[in-house]
Amino acid sequence: MVETLKPAVNSKYRWVICGLLFFATTINYLDRAVISLLKSYLERDFHWTESDYSNIVVAFQLTYAIGLLLIGRVIDRTGTKTGYAVSIFLWSIAAVGHAFVQTTGGFILARAALGVSEAGNFPAAIKAVAEWFPKKERALATGIFNAGTNVGAILAPLTVPLIAELWGWKMAFILTGSIGFLWIIVWYIYYEVPGRQKRLSQSELQYIQDEESTATGTAGSIPSQSNSQNENDSWLRLLGYRQTWAFILGKFLTDPVWWFYLFWLPAFLKAQYSLEGTAIALPVALVYTLAAVGSVAGGWLPLYFTNGGWTVFRARKTAMFIYACCAVPVVFASKLGQLGMWWAIFIIGVAAAAHQAWSANMYTTVSDKFPKEKVASVTGMGGMAGALGGMLIAKLAGMLFDHFKALGQLNTGYAIMFLICGIAYVIAWLIMHMLVPRPPRP
Repeated sequence: MVETLKPAVNSKYRWVICGLLFFATTINYLDRAVISLLKSYLERDFHWTESDYSNIVVAFQLTYAIGLLLIGRVIDRTGTKTGYAVSIFLWSIAAVGHAFVQTTGGFILARAALGVSEAGNFPAAIKAVAEWFPKKERALATGIFNAGTNVGAILAPLTVPLIAELWGWKMAFILTGSIGFLWIIVWYIYYEVPGRQKRLSQSELQYIQDEESTATGTAGSIPSQSNSQNENDSWLRLLGYRQTWAFILGKFLTDPVWWFYLFWLPAFLKAQYSLEGTAIALPVALVYTLAAVGSVAGGWLPLYFTNGGWTVFRARKTAMFIYACCAVPVVFASKLGQLGMWWAIFIIGVAAAAHQAWSANMYTTVSDKFPKEKVASVTGMGGMAGALGGMLIAKLAGMLFDHFKALGQLNTGYAIMFLICGIAYVIAWLIMHMLVPRPPRP
């Protein structure tokens, strides 16, 4: 019994799995960021207009959204090991393939292929966490692997321009895209579901299984169905649950905020402080470093609450409310930024950290409430909603900035966008609370 309660004394293999998920997520964000850092080279060689580049970006976002909806079902059917490997194999081919296209249309196709294949990362990773971690540890595990998004965003500007300068932009696509193939080899060596993993100690296996059996059904989880395949995988059936809509709407309202920071932070620094090129590296790196810290800390807090005797449901909801409140001060980013750039960077960094903490727990609500065979499907549905929301906020930002720039009041446009970013989480939390106010009775 002592070994069951304290498996970490004898084995920590589940954290090896978390490390694999972290590196996959880092590769995921590294590959998607490459083209933005090579934009000047590609504009020169292919004579792109801003509309051409916009079409290429939209191709990625649109197929990424569609892929999130479809690939979750595939991963639930094929299993995490095969589904994840196929996804990263395909997106690595697409990433490398950018180096061999000859036209703007070719880049649109390459980005579309990258978008639909990269969509497999989060559904597969969340499913792996559900398989390998008890509920009370899932937010921490998710926060750790989700920090890879920030590490990838930091590594890209540190490596891609250097590769392009030394060996050309084609080699930048080839070298970064090839990293995924190495990951697949390691994945097949070290990953297997706990029940079939020979490297896993019996005490750790018992800990995972005991915690799962103790938690399942006590906090309003959706019951597993063993009926027909169609009923088991039906999107319509999943949409009949309030828990599904809580996740979908939560992602739709808050994921766009992250997309806004990702795409518009450099533009904000240029508009307000005339920074561009290498001058933006340090402030952008600071924002994503704070975001990485927030991702891990955001996963730790609910674990701290549950270790103090709270239920998983109460710990998760309280932590998410705290993160929603931490995002609110970003509404003052534009105003405080007039006092100095680092005020703006700090407050945006805190907001980015709050988002990543929120996101780690948002993903974990799926594995809290749904059986493992539905986790990837529901994650994909919510991910699609978030990606579509990201497209909407990009369009809204463009319209606002064009309008206020023509009036000579661009800062007003940013102030409005930061206001939207600040209140989105509180609104999302309230909606999720109304949909799932308490754990349904078992």
